Amino acid sequence: MDRPSGGAPRRACVSAGWGAWAPTIGRVGTPEQSTTGGPEARWAVRLAGLAGSCHPGPVVAVTALMAALAVTAGQGAGRCVLTGAAVLTGQLSVGWCNDAFDARRDIAADRHGKPVVDGTVGVTEVWVAAYAALALCVPLSLACGLWAGAVHLAGVGAAWAYDLRLKATAWSWAPYAVGFAALPAFVALGLPGRPWPAWWVVTAGALLGVGAHLGDVLPDIRGDLATGVRGWPHRLGPDGARLLLPVPLVAASAVLVLGPAGPPGRWGLAVLVVTALVAVTGTVLGRRWERAAFAAAVAVAVADVALLLLRGTGIA
Repeated sequence: MDRPSGGAPRRACVSAGWGAWAPTIGRVGTPEQSTTGGPEARWAVRLAGLAGSCHPGPVVAVTALMAALAVTAGQGAGRCVLTGAAVLTGQLSVGWCNDAFDARRDIAADRHGKPVVDGTVGVTEVWVAAYAALALCVPLSLACGLWAGAVHLAGVGAAWAYDLRLKATAWSWAPYAVGFAALPAFVALGLPGRPWPAWWVVTAGALLGVGAHLGDVLPDIRGDLATGVRGWPHRLGPDGARLLLPVPLVAASAVLVLGPAGPPGRWGLAVLVVTALVAVTGTVLGRRWERAAFAAAVAVAVADVALLLLRGTGIA
C-alpha cells in the first residue's frame, strides 16, 4: 500500500527516492511538460523512469510478503498467484498516484532521484499508469472473493486517500493502519471457506502500518516541514516521531507473540524481549545519531514480518 506512502512517497505501504536508479535526461520547468526529451527518446528510458516512479522497493517488498503469507496460510498455487497479482497492481497504483500527485511539490523542493523531477518520465504518463493499475486491481481483487476483494480495495482506497488528501492532516496515520490491516485480512478471506481473519493478525497489521508511517516520514521530516507538509508525524516533530517510532512496532511484536491461541513458547518470548531491547537501544542512540533509531525500527519490523509468516497458518 507503498503501496496503504509526510510527503512523498508515504504508502502501504508505505520510501522516498526509490527511483534514484532511473536514468536522468534533463530538468523540467513544470510537471506538465514532457520529461522524456521529445518523441525521439527511447522507450526503454521512459519505462525505466516509470518503473522508478512506482516506488519499486516497497512494491516488491509488500507483494513478496503477501505472496509468502498466502503460501504459509495455505492458499493453493493458483490463488497465491492471483493474490500476488492483486496486491502488485494495488501497490503499483498507489506508488504512481503518489509520485504524480506530488510532482509539483517535489520539483519545487528540488528532490533529485525522483524520475518526474529528474525529467525521465512525464507526470501525465505516471497518472495514466496509476489509473491503469487501479483498473486491473479491481477485477483481480474481486476474483479472490467478494469479501476478500472488498477488503483489499478498501485498503487500496485508503492509500489513495492518503496520497490525495490525508498525508497533510493529523489523520495521516489512519490510511496506513487501514491499508496494512487489510493486507493479511485479504489473504485470510481468500482461503477456502472464506474464513474471517483472526483479530491478532489484523491488529498487528494496523500497528505495523502506524510504525511504517513514522519510519517512512522520519528520514525526510525536516525537508517535509520546510515545504509545508503537516501530517501526524510532522506535528510531533523530529524528536517526538523518533521517540514514538518503536512503540507500535514493539506492540505489533507483542500481539504476534501473545495473540495466537496457545502458549507463546520460549522462542516467542525471546523474540519479544530482543525486539524491545533493540527498539530501546535505537531510541537512545537516536538522540545523537538519527539513523540509529531508523535502523532499529527496520530491525524490529523485519522481526515482526518473520513472526507474521511463522504464524501464517493461524491467521484465520
